[in-house]
Parts: sequence; structure tokens; C-alpha cells
Amino acid sequence: MADKGGHAGGPGRAPEAGRPDKVRNVALVGHSGAGKTTLVEALLAATGTIQRRGRVEDGTTVSDFDDVEMRQQRSVNLALAPLVHAGIKVNLIDTPGYADFVGDLRAGLRAADAALFVISAVDGIDGLTRQLWEECAAVGMPRAVVITKVDQQRGDFDDVVLTCQDVFGEGVAPVYFPIGSGDGLRGLIGLLTRRCFDYSTGERVECEPDPEFLDQIAEQRAALIEGIIQESEDETLMDRYLAGEEIDVKALIQDLETAVARGSFYPVLATAVPHGADAGPVVGMLELLEVITQAFPSPLEHGIPAVTAVGGGSPERVRCDPDGPLVAEIVKTVSDPYVGRISLVRVFSGTLRPDTVVHLSGHGLEDRGHEDHDVDERVGALSSPLGKHQRPVSACVAGDICAVAKLGRAETGDTLSDPAKPMVMAPWTMPDPLLPVAIQARSKADEDKLSQALGRLVAEDPTLRLENNPETRQLVLWCMGEAHADVLIDRLSARYGVEVERIDLRIPLRETFGAPAKGLGRHVKQSGGHGQYGICHIEVEPLPSGAGFEFVDKIVGGVIPRQFIPSVEKGLRQQMARGVSAGYPLVDIRVTLYDGKAHSVDSSDMAFQTAGALALKDAAAKVPILLLEPVDEVGVLVADEYVGAVMSDLTSRRGRVLGSESVPGGRTMIRAEVPQLEIVRYAIDLRSMSQGTGTFSRTFLRYEPLPSHLADKVAAASG
Repeated sequence: MADKGGHAGGPGRAPEAGRPDKVRNVALVGHSGAGKTTLVEALLAATGTIQRRGRVEDGTTVSDFDDVEMRQQRSVNLALAPLVHAGIKVNLIDTPGYADFVGDLRAGLRAADAALFVISAVDGIDGLTRQLWEECAAVGMPRAVVITKVDQQRGDFDDVVLTCQDVFGEGVAPVYFPIGSGDGLRGLIGLLTRRCFDYSTGERVECEPDPEFLDQIAEQRAALIEGIIQESEDETLMDRYLAGEEIDVKALIQDLETAVARGSFYPVLATAVPHGADAGPVVGMLELLEVITQAFPSPLEHGIPAVTAVGGGSPERVRCDPDGPLVAEIVKTVSDPYVGRISLVRVFSGTLRPDTVVHLSGHGLEDRGHEDHDVDERVGALSSPLGKHQRPVSACVAGDICAVAKLGRAETGDTLSDPAKPMVMAPWTMPDPLLPVAIQARSKADEDKLSQALGRLVAEDPTLRLENNPETRQLVLWCMGEAHADVLIDRLSARYGVEVERIDLRIPLRETFGAPAKGLGRHVKQSGGHGQYGICHIEVEPLPSGAGFEFVDKIVGGVIPRQFIPSVEKGLRQQMARGVSAGYPLVDIRVTLYDGKAHSVDSSDMAFQTAGALALKDAAAKVPILLLEPVDEVGVLVADEYVGAVMSDLTSRRGRVLGSESVPGGRTMIRAEVPQLEIVRYAIDLRSMSQGTGTFSRTFLRYEPLPSHLADKVAAASG
């Protein structure tokens, strides 16, 4: 591609796009440590947006400005970094590369019109990156690949290109290749232009390539041209090329850019961003900026998610038009204890302006603690974030991204629209959080602040699910993984001043009778004045799993007056809720009331409630009481090479493998029944077993008897 020059956005000045065709929204995707944040720094410096590149190790980068990110030296949040090149505003969306923070990553893809896959020349491709490529392919997201760290000793550009072609499939081809390697990296050679771009002096110098590279250029150029021609809309190109005609470079570049924007061709580029006093040159930034601004689609060329009226109905036709009705979406919410909520907003239609009233609607995440809401709110000041700095902007047109402060009810995933025509966008797909972490406040003061702090965390993170379990009386955070849980607990402390500690998670067990038994409930008290009198005889029989509770009245002759029969049943139900052995609810029994006695004066509703409870406890003392554990149906999706290990592991967890089926893409779905006690930390273990590629789902199935050796431990602990 030819360099069209750059236009630097001045430091401290927020770039504004007046038209959608002057915007490019690009999500940087790749595994943790691939160099996404470092690449953002280099691009910002190359365009003059910042004066000096920061370092992840020093905590001085634009993207990683959160305290947690600086301490852990990795991205855990989505961050926006706008720049200007060749008159185009580029919104770089730096996404986390660790699987626990896939929620922010998918939010970044929602806000983007193209994805830049960042692959380390040293580490190659991981499982999460493969999955994300498939997700982008499913929605037709345009993509390019940039290989970083080609200047490092163990970096192998050619090997990683071959891996990308093998993993990502057809359409992946380098458009540049590096000159030299390791400390000897000097620059790049453009395959289409057959020009060398030498960076050894610190500046890009265009020159003729050395003769030693001519054979390599010819071989790789031929493969690149064939790939471009296959995607070209000019059906005569292939015949002309095979006939030996020299195809015009400008035509090839135009076809390449069209194929990239269409999402059918994926150029591969090489970059190096060395550090240190004696480090080599920064390589590949201008080449990458050319691809982003010339080949990636503008918002006008990329589709808009489905939009419907708040009340429902058929999807509305919405275009990326600054003069159209307002439709925007909150892709990220951050709750600041001093400023309030700051929302990162992608405008899909219309123009968002300060000090205007918008309709705020959120739907479809009730199961994660996000209540449906529809409310009108006034937009305050708009800003363009660059790391932690908010730079004021006058408006945000369709296709652009901005930050909005102080939307009190705003949550990640909410839709902003015109109050006269409220709309809601279909939510993007979020994975289920499957790691439960039980917490409790460290002190009474922390307990008073905990509820509000957790509410703010839930509002900004749709991958977090908050559960207040009424059975176990535990507060449970359902997280994506251990790192996600650590960040949430860290934020509670650092951001909201709430200290919590983890506690052992309790699994809600059940009790049931192991055999039929009879019980006597006798509640007779006389202490002067009105006494208490209630006697009942019951028979208890165990029922099949899931049958619930049956109450049978076989009283004859009025030995227990009719008005007290319901009292006995109420007492039984109350005692069942309290349990009769280890304190867990009693289930799946039939209780038959067949005899009893009453007193004309001293019998009462409470007396027979107590008698019913005593009768159940008496019957329980005569037979074994079984503990029941919940069993889930589990579906595990893994790459074929991990099927054996996963099946063996499920069996070791007292699971029953029901079967498996092949899934396109070299994967297998394994279905099994596994006790909940055995999969508390399965989200972590599966990730370790499958190199980060495995996912699973779980659905409650039924209760089953707990093995005797485990039941004894539970009974001893509860005693």
C-alpha cells in the first residue's frame, strides 16, 4: 500500500469526526502478553497524539490506567484511544486478552467495525484467539492480523504466518515481510509495491530492496496477488494474470482494500516496538495505519445490530445517518466514587449532543441482577477519553464513540434513543459466569456499604452475576474465573472502601427418609390457666426423587378436630424446612396422619403445629436420614484433542458421561451428569485442562443421595 501521509492529532486536543466516513472503529484482539497495549502506545506516538510512549511494566501506558492494571501489568478493562491519521479519526479499542475478561472484549467487538488480531511472533496463537476469530467470522467482521515482537530473538514471523494460515483458513496472507530478525531487524518490504521501507535510522526511508530478497519477494508476491484476484470483482483479472500480464498495482491495492472491508481477505503485517536505550527502531506503524484507514470499513459500510421499539414488534430499519433518529449503546460503564457513572457510548444513528434528554432502556439481563428499566435522563457533557483523561467534545455523530458522565441509571448494554421514539438494541452475547465465590463483609461498617458497592459493580459488568442465596444465607459472586474474582474484590476495597473476605461455598443439600417410619408428636403442657394440648400419630414414607411432599389425612371419628388438621400439616412443613438431621430441607416424603388426641379447652392451632413437628422428628430418629446433593447436567465443548482428558476428569468427579457429539471446527460436545459439589471450581480446572479453549454450561437436573462417606463428613460438620 502506498503511504498517504499522516495528520497528527495534537496532544491534549480531542479529535472530532464530522462525518461517519471519517471514522474507523478498530478493536485490538489477542491473548494476554501479545502486545496490544504496547502497540496502541506506538500508534499514538506515531501520530503525535502522545509525545512519549509509555511502558506496561512502568504503569505509564494510556490504556492501562486502572490501579489494578498497573499493579498486575495486564489489561483488565476495555479502553479507548482515539487518534487521527490521513484525516481519518481512528478509535482504537484496546481489549483485555485474558479469558476472565471476555465481557469487555466482546463489548469492544460490539463497538468496533473491524478487528485487528494481535499475534506475538514469540508466543503464537492461543485458544481464546481462535475462538474469537470464529466469532468474528460468524458475524462477518472485517479482520487483519498484525504480528508483534518480530525484533525479539525467539520471534519467527514466517512460522507464525504459517500458523495463522493453518488456524484462520483461506484469505490470510502477508502484505509485508520483515527485513532481518531479532536485533538485526531493519524494516519491511511491501510485497505489492516491491519497495523496501528501511527504519534503521529511526525514520522510514523508502528504497530498492536488496537483491538477496528478490526471490522471496517474487514467491510471496505471487501468492498474495492470486489471493487478491480470487476476491476481486473483476472476473477478467485472473485470466490476464495467468496470461502473464502485469496487473496494475493501484488496481490490486484497490481490490485488496475492498476485500478487507468486505471481510473476505485478511492482510498480515509485521511490527516491532522495542524498549530501552539501545533498542532498535519502531517498525511498521505507518504501514499498519494505512491498512486501518484505507482498508478497514467506515461505520457506513458495517451493519447495525437489530433495533426494535421498547414495546416490541418487528426490527426497525436504522441507518448510520447523523441526521437520523438517535440510537446509541453503552458499551462500557465505570462507576467512579467521586464523578459518578461514566459511560462509553457508541452512536449508531443520529447525533448525540450535550444537555439533551435521551431515553435510557435496558432489557434482558434480569438473571444477572440487571433490572429492566426505561427512563428519560438528561445528557451532561460529552468527552473523548484518552486513557484516564476526558477531553470535551461538542457532539458525537453516528459511527463515533464518546464518553457521557452522570447518567444515573446507566448500565453496560443499555440503549440511548430519542424519548419521542424509544428504542432498544438486541444485546450482544455474553458468556455465563460459572465460578461461584462466596464473600462476607469483614466488619459491620463494610456490611453497611457492601450492597451499594456491589450494585455499582453489577451495573458496569454484565458478566458478573450477584446471588443472595436464601437457603445457604450466603452472598455469592458468579465470576468468569479466579482473576475476575480477584479484580472485583480488589475494586470493592480500592474504589469503594469495602473490605470483604472469601468463605467456603455451601452447596444447598436436601434430606429425605431412608425407610418408612412412624412418629408420635405429643405436646401437652399445663402451667396454670389455659394449657396446650396436641397429640398426633403419623406415618412417613419416602417418595421418588422430585416427588415433593404429600400430606394424607386419615383421621376418623374426630379424634383430631377438622380445624386442627391443617395445623398439623403446617407444623410438618415448618419442620421440613428446618430439616431433621443436618439442618437441610426435608423433601420427597408422604406423611399420613392417622391418629391423635385433642382437648376441648387446651387444644389450639399452635399446639397441633408443634405436635406435627415433634412427630416428624420422632419418626426421623427411628430410620436412616439420607442426605441428597444437587446434580447438574453439564455440557462441555472442547477441541477434539482434549476429549479424553475431559472425560476422564468428569468421571473422577463422580460424573456420568452420557455421550458426545462432533461439532464443526474440530470440537466435541460432551454431555454428563455431575454433582454440584464436584464442579465448584470447574471453570478454572477446565481452562487449565484445555489450554483455555474449553467452555461449559450447567443446568440443575435433580437431587441424588450423597455417598455415605461424604454424608458422614457433612453431618459431622453440621453437628
